[in-house]
Parts: sequence; C-alpha cells; structure tokens
Amino acid sequence: MQALYTFFIQMYGFAVSIAAHFNPKAKLWISGRKSWKNKMKQAISPDDKIIWVHCSSLGEFEQGRPVMEKIKKDFPYHKLAVSFFSPSGYEVRKDYQGADYIFYLPLDTPKNAKQLIKILHPEVLILVKYEYWYNLLKRLQKKDIPVLVISAVIKEDNLFFRPFGSWFRKIIAGIEHFFVQDNDSKNLLESIGIENVRVSGDTRFDRVKEIREANVRVEFIEKFKGNSKLIVAGSTWPDDEEILVKFINEKMPDDWKLIFAPHNIKEKEIISLSEKVSKKTAIYTKSDQNQIENSQILILDTIGMLTKIYAYSDVSYVGGGFTKTGVHNTLEPTVFGVPIIFGPNYENYFEAIDLLENQGAVRFIDQYDFDQKMTNLIENEDERKRRGNAAENYIQGKPNSTELIIDYLKSLIKK
Repeated sequence: MQALYTFFIQMYGFAVSIAAHFNPKAKLWISGRKSWKNKMKQAISPDDKIIWVHCSSLGEFEQGRPVMEKIKKDFPYHKLAVSFFSPSGYEVRKDYQGADYIFYLPLDTPKNAKQLIKILHPEVLILVKYEYWYNLLKRLQKKDIPVLVISAVIKEDNLFFRPFGSWFRKIIAGIEHFFVQDNDSKNLLESIGIENVRVSGDTRFDRVKEIREANVRVEFIEKFKGNSKLIVAGSTWPDDEEILVKFINEKMPDDWKLIFAPHNIKEKEIISLSEKVSKKTAIYTKSDQNQIENSQILILDTIGMLTKIYAYSDVSYVGGGFTKTGVHNTLEPTVFGVPIIFGPNYENYFEAIDLLENQGAVRFIDQYDFDQKMTNLIENEDERKRRGNAAENYIQGKPNSTELIIDYLKSLIKK
C-alpha cells in the first residue's frame, strides 16, 4: 500500500506541474519547492536545535500561532521551522518574523522524507489540526522523532477509519500525542486503539484572547464610528452582500453605520458593491479621512484589519454562511463581547453551533429572516448586551490549550 500511496503522490505532483503552466497557484506550488534541499542546507546548521511546526495553509497557521509564539519564548535556544503545503499559507506568511525558517513541505515521497529529516533534523514535529503524510511520518518514527498533533478534529471519513485503512492506522498509532478539540474526536481515536489523546480545545481561542488583550486602536475607525452604533460585516461573499445591501438601503437606521470587510477585495467587485449602496459610502483606499468620517458605509479594500475592527462593533455579521465551506471565523468578533449573526451554512463549525446554543449568536435563512433578526438587535440594546455577554463567556470559559501543549512539549525536549 505504501508503494501505491507514493505512486498517487507522484502523480499528484506531476498533475500540479502541468497545471502550473496556466494556473498561478499551481505555479507557486511548484516554484516554491524548487531547490528546497539547497535552501534548507543554507538555512539550517547541523548544530541547530529545531522545533518544527507544519501548517497546511493560512487557517492552520493562525491556529498554531499561539503555540509558535510560546515556543519562541519558552525555548530560546531552539530554532522554530514552519512549513506549509499550500501557497495560500506560505505566500502570506513567508516573512513571518516569529519563525527562524519557513519553507514549503516537499512532496511526500520516501526519498524526500529521508532527505528532509536528515537536513532539518527536528527534535519534534507539531502538526496543526491535520495532514498526516505517510512517508514523512514513517521516516520520523524510524528516527524516533516524536510527532504531536494539536487542535485536531477527527472525522469518521478519515482514511484510517476505513476498512482498507489498516496500513495507515499503524502509522497514526505511532504519533506521540493527539491534542483534540472535542470528545467526539477523542472517542473516535480510542475506538481504533489510540489512547494517547487529550481534549485540550482549540488554540484559536487562545489566539483571539491575545488579540483582545493587545487592545490595538484603529484611529480612522474610531473617527468613522463617532457616536453612532456600528455593524461590522466581515469576510462577506456576494450572497451576504446582497442581503446586507438590501437591508442598508431599505431598513438600516440613520444613526447606525456599517463596515464591509469583503472576502474578495478585487477593485471591480469593491466598486460594484459601493454602487449598489444608496447610503453615503466610502472606499478605504480611495477616500480621505473627511470622506470616511462623513459616510454611513465604509468598504475596506485591504486585508489584515478585520480582527482589530471587530472590537468597535455593536453587532457583527460573519460572512460565508451561503458558501459550500460555510461561515467564516466566528471567534474573532465573539471575543469582544458582541452578538454575531450569520447565514444558514454553519454545521461544520462546532463553535458556531455552540454560540447558537448559548444564545451568543443568531442565524438567519433568508432576506426576510435577516431583516427581522437584525432589526431586533438594532432596536433592543438589552438583547445585544445579553447575547454579547453570552458570547464573551463562551470564549473566556475555554481552557488555555496552548499552555497544555507547551507543558507536554517541555516533557519531550530539553530547553
């Protein structure tokens, strides 16, 4: 089975190399892995003590970031190496100052795995959430290098639960420890004889707590909001924007303001969105401070600001609830103690389900439902406070997953 697995991995690499001729993301995937051995040899000394963290993409990086930052503080004599599989993670975070070396994970062949471990010589590998590469794990186990999986969510459709997955289960069983997000994941692993599991929650909770504690001010948002109440609509998609625009044009009170932080910030789409709004609207990079302050609607056409801007919201709308993948990050606004509202597709995210159950969040199914529920939040301050308090209590009640992981890491390696 290992040979068949490796064959499919090689075919995948070949297919991406063909796609690279016409697909920009595939081109980055291929070019980023060129001469990876030489690059690594130049960056890593044989005497370096390496802690290695692997992230599939950007979401996993942000999930693992609290652990990475704690590693840098608690293991000052170690170097932190961070790898990515996807260009959407590597290209955004390749200049992250918290790591000593950032690289693309090479294709998972036995030869690559052998060379990678020889050059990088990590003391431990930390996998964020998932990505169980067979040849890599096998090589690490052969060299007695422990592997930790953090913030893991285990599903029944994973390869190692299938009848033909026994060959893969042997490798998974060799993982040093699983830090999982929920009891369902723990029970599934225990059902196949894996006992080295602890329910530690999700490091994303630690990350959003850090964001709140940082208390970063955004002056232009403060001036835009003024004495008005504010709705922040984050990571919105066209379906979200259609609903929000109709509400803005027909039902939003004049003493409320709204900020769009769209998922897609291409100029054409941003301009199109602004033209659909009948209220006075400013586009961030195309407006001066006076225009921004005197507008009721502000559209952000840059990235990286949303987590700070949620702090100014009185109600937060989280986009993605009409997409196949589902609603985006609900924790970022929740930590600021404000009610959140999102569309109907949320079932794949346990925190969204939890927030609905404890009444920190509201979900809607269509335009009429949204209009009713958003109007209720706008008109009822007590309702906003009640739901906001429930949301904040949900976040603050979660364990410090990062501390649990770091304590275990300290038992594995010497400082």
